Amino acid sequence: MTLETSLAPDVRRRAQEVVAGLSGAEVAGLLFHPIVVLDADHDPDASSPFGPSTRELIVERGIRHFCLATIPSPAQTAPVIGRLQEIATSHGSRLPIVFSTDPRHSFLQNMGATHRAEGVSQWPEPIAFGALDDPDLVREFARIVRDDYRAMGIRMALHPQVDLTTEPRWARQAQSFGADPALTSRLLAAFLEGLQGPALGAESVAATVKHFPGGGPQKDGEDPHFAYGREQVYPGGRFEDHLLPFRTAISSGAAAIMPYYGMPVGLTRNGQAVEEVGFAFNRALITDLLRDELGFEGLVLSDFGLVHDAVVFGKPFPARAWGVEHLDPGSRIARLLSAGVDQLGGESDTALLLSLLEEGRVSLERVQDAAVRVVELNLRLTGDAGNPPSTPDPADLPLREHVELGMLAQSRSITVLQNGLLGYQEALPLDRPLSAYLRGIDPSALPDGWSVAEPAQADVAIVRLAAPFEPRDHFFLESGMEQGSLEFAPAVVDELRTLAAQTALIIAVTLSRPAILTQIAEFATAIIADYGASDEALLDALTGVVTPEGRLPFELPRSMAAVAASRPDVAGDTHDPLYPAGWRVTLEIPSTSE
Repeated sequence: MTLETSLAPDVRRRAQEVVAGLSGAEVAGLLFHPIVVLDADHDPDASSPFGPSTRELIVERGIRHFCLATIPSPAQTAPVIGRLQEIATSHGSRLPIVFSTDPRHSFLQNMGATHRAEGVSQWPEPIAFGALDDPDLVREFARIVRDDYRAMGIRMALHPQVDLTTEPRWARQAQSFGADPALTSRLLAAFLEGLQGPALGAESVAATVKHFPGGGPQKDGEDPHFAYGREQVYPGGRFEDHLLPFRTAISSGAAAIMPYYGMPVGLTRNGQAVEEVGFAFNRALITDLLRDELGFEGLVLSDFGLVHDAVVFGKPFPARAWGVEHLDPGSRIARLLSAGVDQLGGESDTALLLSLLEEGRVSLERVQDAAVRVVELNLRLTGDAGNPPSTPDPADLPLREHVELGMLAQSRSITVLQNGLLGYQEALPLDRPLSAYLRGIDPSALPDGWSVAEPAQADVAIVRLAAPFEPRDHFFLESGMEQGSLEFAPAVVDELRTLAAQTALIIAVTLSRPAILTQIAEFATAIIADYGASDEALLDALTGVVTPEGRLPFELPRSMAAVAASRPDVAGDTHDPLYPAGWRVTLEIPSTSE
């Protein structure tokens, strides 16, 4: 079911009538989707780190979509959003605001991609759902996300992310479901059902499926938030693999689709070379492919910051106008709208759009067409004001049962990669009290009866590691992007080898990206992988309280040389991987029945 068929014709007619009755400035405001920061004492008249005050954005510029960056607790967020809605519904178009957000229910924190869970239940990163391949769990998780967001007043999710994780070095893999297009499509359909319901309506949170047409195959794995990562390549000719989840998004009724920053290099489709400009600027991909060929009728929201260069918190952040860097901001807006983008993420310069209209560089018809799609979404989410849908009490978040489900998912998704010997028994599960040397684990998480010891006196050493990356911090957001080499530093490997000579060594590595574990596998007693897990959830899996069921959602390469020689658009393409995609070691968990 496409969004076109799920939207009753009268909703479109109502949207057209609303847009026809708005001033030019009010229509222009609908095409912008800037970022705002909220706190418990939010002052709508105060300027923000991203520019104008929220009152100016709402009243003077007519903007009705906002992406939330940092926010207070759910119980504090809801009344702040309520006060901003009062401003919106009493000025200008009188349309309510649609607040959006990046994911907020897992572990990683990066303002440009995802927020660590605060005030809501904590779950593993989305890549863990690929490790479990459990559509029912994904559907239930999406329902929880929907209810939590609605409790706070958030009605649009800037997720799910369905990029295929085919380039091992790419920074954004933790938010995807994995490298398999069929599995990704299957889990996407379940997520959309849980988040939006059978059709977009008053009970829904609108989904934004990203990043069209698939952001995984980055040259050298570099991220296109930055100029050095702007190129996306297809040496294996697998463009259609990356497109498959978006076909599912359209057939499942996704409310919005977001194109990625990257620009295709050397891509040919239907015998025609695709222009080498960023996806959102690319008419052949947005209008010809997404609209005309695939039939998408929903909102096309650009990724954030394509028009204006910026300095954020003292760090440079050039516009991600790849391939059109030479254009001035006005020409970039004109190019985006001509390509088929409806709404400009992270931008708020409504005066510039109005000047483009006055000069005839952008047609009124195109702007009104985009505005109608925005209002359609707004009307659909608003529902019948006389019969508002039930809303969870934000003061009750997080619900205990959701916290427990999230922790169970953390443990279940863990993947056992290697299980050696501890004495005369298999190392895992560690199903009896032991003395343990811990690194990266809080001793308070140990089960009853366990004790802490130095390596030479310990029965076992349990060490948590993050997947390696090369720290970078010149541009805004760069410090939060894990990029570069996947190898552990020699000093880290040597230290672990010394530890393994003293006691049995259990390595737990968090796979926000694939890690090269070849040297560590030579001496570690056991190796497990998690995708975002608390210490307690990790120990539940190690001790057999919860059976770890995860399979690797991507392969773990044997070497960086193998990574460099692989094709970024092809899944499972490194030579002789240490652990292939789908790998797991099954644990025998003793029965607790009498």
